[in-house]
Amino acid sequence: MQIIDSALNGVTLLEPKVFGDARGFFFESFNLRVFRELTGASHDFVQDNHSRSARNVLRGLHYQIRQPQGKLVRVVVGSVFDVAVDLRRSSPTFGQWFGTELSADNKRMLWIPPGFAHGFVVTSDVAEFLYKTTDYWAPEHERSLLWNDPALGIAWPVAGEPTLSGKDKAGVPLAECETYE
Repeated sequence: MQIIDSALNGVTLLEPKVFGDARGFFFESFNLRVFRELTGASHDFVQDNHSRSARNVLRGLHYQIRQPQGKLVRVVVGSVFDVAVDLRRSSPTFGQWFGTELSADNKRMLWIPPGFAHGFVVTSDVAEFLYKTTDYWAPEHERSLLWNDPALGIAWPVAGEPTLSGKDKAGVPLAECETYE
């Protein structure tokens, strides 16, 4: 597995070694020892989630103000533009974002440690998205950062308005959202 650092402290792109031939491919999608060696993270994953979404669906930007979740995310069908936003006030990259394409073709994974908001938009006809989390879902602590906050300036690759949930339409701008120390 190869590691690719992002501009955000702690956010890491992981590229697995893929073995392919005429029959198809094989790769190790997760190995705790290798993950910890590459990222320096000591978190345990407690929950796996799987979502399926159509083109132009935007999910996010989500975070939990208590029970913050680290997420290891990847796409197994289609492609998405995946985004992490640093919400740690003590971080030199507070309020900055990192975005990258995750797809079934590139097989890359993104590690987003606790303290970040996370979201993605589907750029293929359909996408299936898998993610491991370091803490359990706690809806009472879940928050939504406004996906199109001009202060963030995220360059979402969408034509027109994306398809959003009610919760995501009601997201709060960075200047008003709850953040981490």
